[in-house]
Amino acid sequence: MDFTKSENKICRAIFEVALQREFARGMGDFAAILSKWQAEKPIDNRESYYSIFTAVKDFDKHIARRYDGMSNSDFYFILIGMLVDKVITEDDLNGFSDQRKAALLTVAKRRVEDN
Repeated sequence: MDFTKSENKICRAIFEVALQREFARGMGDFAAILSKWQAEKPIDNRESYYSIFTAVKDFDKHIARRYDGMSNSDFYFILIGMLVDKVITEDDLNGFSDQRKAALLTVAKRRVEDN
């Protein structure tokens, strides 16, 4: 589904908000790993290091897949994915027309139900 130029601007604004939320979520996950390491104070730090390394690497791959090389023709599916993953909410779609907003929410709801 193609967006108009004005809708593309809305998409880009939503993507910036979503990216910041994902960064915060990732940093929270990394902090939890570090907190566990600090609380447990293991003699061998190898497992803790590997946990944080793996978490950062996997998160970086996720961010790259979702945000790198986005083209306007991908915006619709990216928004659906963000809704399904609960990175964005219905309120974030308020810049769109009611019809466009309803279409995005309907498809996202179906995806959630199918999984």
